[in-house]
Amino acid sequence: MSDAEWASVRDLLPVPGWLAGRGGRPEGYCHRQMIDAVRFLVDNRIKWRAMPSDFPPWPRVYAFFARWRDTGLGGRAA
Repeated sequence: MSDAEWASVRDLLPVPGWLAGRGGRPEGYCHRQMIDAVRFLVDNRIKWRAMPSDFPPWPRVYAFFARWRDTGLGGRAA
């Protein structure tokens, strides 16, 4: 993801609960990494469990994707 793409997408993402004062722990992975991972998954038509080790663990990527999907930010992936 280019810096220009990231700048246009960054403000559309939901604010993490801990930043919004709703409690919880800080997130362990950058949102940009998560978007890159989901884009890789869709572009290459792989399954979640086939996510390369260059990305965060697939269960974490899926959890971010599911949260974004549930807030209306994403479509279907794999």
